[in-house]
Parts: sequence; C-alpha cells; structure tokens
Amino acid sequence: MKYDVLIKNLNSRNINAYYCKDTKETNKKILDMIPNKTTVGIGNSKTLKTMNISKKLLDRGNIVYDKTLAKDKDEIIQLKKKSLLTDWYITGTNAVSMQGHLVNIDHSGNRVAAMIYGPDKVIVVIGKNKIVESLEAAKDRARNHAASLNAKRAGYNPPCLKVGKCVDCKSKERVCFNHVVIEGQYDHERMTVLIVDEELGF
Repeated sequence: MKYDVLIKNLNSRNINAYYCKDTKETNKKILDMIPNKTTVGIGNSKTLKTMNISKKLLDRGNIVYDKTLAKDKDEIIQLKKKSLLTDWYITGTNAVSMQGHLVNIDHSGNRVAAMIYGPDKVIVVIGKNKIVESLEAAKDRARNHAASLNAKRAGYNPPCLKVGKCVDCKSKERVCFNHVVIEGQYDHERMTVLIVDEELGF
C-alpha cells in the first residue's frame, strides 16, 4: 500500500505520519492531539475549510487564529502574525512526494513560515490527490495546478488562469511568491502529517 511507503519515508525525515480513512476520522485525530484551551493557528486551506476544523476547535474552547474569520484587512494581518506564535498550527500542503518532500507555494508566506518555524507543533493534512511520485512532480503540481486554483479562490486573476500553466509572470495578480520545499524536521516531535484517503483541496 503506497500510504505505508509514504509514512515510512516521512518518518525517516523526522516527520510523524498517520493514515486516516476520511475527514471524520481526521477531525477526531486532530481534536485528540490538540489539548483544550491551547492556541491554534490555521493556514488558509481549502482542505481545512472542507473539514470545518476551526469551528470545531472554537466550540470546545481553543483559541483559534484563522484569517478567514477576520472582519477586515487589519484583522487579517493581526491574525496572521498571531498564528506564527501559537502552540499548534494546522495547514494543508500543495503536494507531497512519495519520498516525503512537502512542497508549497505561498502568497504572503505566512503559511510556509509557520510550517518552518514558530508554532510548537504543526499538523499537515493531506488528501490522497496531493501525493505524487517525485519531488519534481510535487513542484510541478504546486506550480501548475494548485497555484492557479488558489489564486482563483482568493479572487486574483494571474495569467496562469487563462493558459492553464505557470508562465513565470511578473503580474501584480500572481500568488506564487514563495516556493518552499520541506525536506524534514530537526525536532522529530514537531510535525505530524495526516494522510486522508479522500480527495481534498487543490
């Protein structure tokens, strides 16, 4: 089973990983992992929106910093900053290689910044559609598939939306300013990847 291979390869990079059969099991796993009353930052993720994890955490008493719940642009900025110093951070990813590389493209960089450093613990939720065979395929997926769909979701209109692939534009509408490959973790207790046996996000 390919999930077993991926989990083994992530473990070899000091990244914990678990299989979840669906989003219901994934939500339960997250709620079991994160203690009540702790602070939780949320990366802007279609996957996490589908799971409605912010509301579940808020309802049980966690302090949640999710920029998509902000009232205005000023609050968005404040929530993004606060999420960098949380006890826990939850996010999706644009692609993961079978060798265990996590590949992401970010607009402002707050999501990848939190994945790399800041929050004490990080949970990355990955739908089966995000898994590809190689690092190059992961980079290609992030650049030529996820970036344009996330741009559209955020209300931007870069050239890649029209042509269907990255053209390395200098457009003010582009969202792919930060390309990050996470190859592992120094602290083997910090990052956990939850692999969901469903297609989730872009």
